[in-house]
Amino acid sequence: MDLDAYMAARSADWDKLSRLAARRRLDGRDADELIDLYQSGAADLSAIQTSAGSTAVGDRLSVTLATARLRFTGAGTNLFSQIPRFFVLQLPAALYRIRWIVLAVAVFTIVVSTLYAFWITGNPEVLRNLGDDAALKQYVNHEFVDYYSNNPAASFAGQVWTNNAWIAAQCIAFGITGLWVPYVLVQNAVGVGTAAGVMFAYGRGDVMFAYILPHGLLELTSVFVAAAAGLRIFWAWIAPGARTRGQALAEDGRALFTVAVGCAISLFVSGLIEGFVTPSALPVWAKIAIGVLALAAFLFYMLVVGRRAVRAGETGDLTEFEAGDRRVIAG
Repeated sequence: MDLDAYMAARSADWDKLSRLAARRRLDGRDADELIDLYQSGAADLSAIQTSAGSTAVGDRLSVTLATARLRFTGAGTNLFSQIPRFFVLQLPAALYRIRWIVLAVAVFTIVVSTLYAFWITGNPEVLRNLGDDAALKQYVNHEFVDYYSNNPAASFAGQVWTNNAWIAAQCIAFGITGLWVPYVLVQNAVGVGTAAGVMFAYGRGDVMFAYILPHGLLELTSVFVAAAAGLRIFWAWIAPGARTRGQALAEDGRALFTVAVGCAISLFVSGLIEGFVTPSALPVWAKIAIGVLALAAFLFYMLVVGRRAVRAGETGDLTEFEAGDRRVIAG
């Protein structure tokens, strides 16, 4: 190879590649040209190294290619600089994409819990099977309420957060089985329905709502979100569409890992409410209002902010390559 002649013929493209790689912002056409020039430059470097070995020309071209590669791989991005993007785009988009599954899970839980509660209150023999009269009175008059104040608020909040976050993580991690999420949902619905049935049977339904609603609105919604994420992963395996099952599981699994992070945060908030607000001396209306506001903020974030993020092209995927491509074009 005549290295000088080759360099003269190709140096204009190498120089342009270097200029594009150094630009702070690229439009779509420039980004496409950057990738084309990178591919042709990589082929040039291979030809130079094969024919002439290690040369100054080849070394300079290698540096130019490395600089260009950083523009579309997203390498070297500061982790902390990605935190705003995570909360403004990735997380709300991931939540928004499973909104209908969340609604279905919520409706299922409410229906099962309500039917179970009516079954208990309408059948004295079922109520007796749950315990004798003295034990049930002890539960409705003392144990149900005392549960929220038996331990210091901070440790109790940490305990319920850890427990609920673990349940949410299980729903997402074992969602692919198709069995774990329905099992958790049924267990949860039966538990809520049983408590409601007993409390209403003894005329203490108002106490139940006073102690469940402040934290339960956000807590249960977070569990519904985790369950929906697990079901979404299972569905990706059952019906991957045009993708292979491996691709579908990988793509949806990465996006729904984002949901796990979001659930941990929302459950932390509900844990704080359960530890500090639910057993507090605040008026019942104030405690419930705090719970309603917490749920409203979560739903606004999920539905309004999430809708905007999805319209902007966000998928909720935490992997850097796709996000890196968009950052290259957007600057």
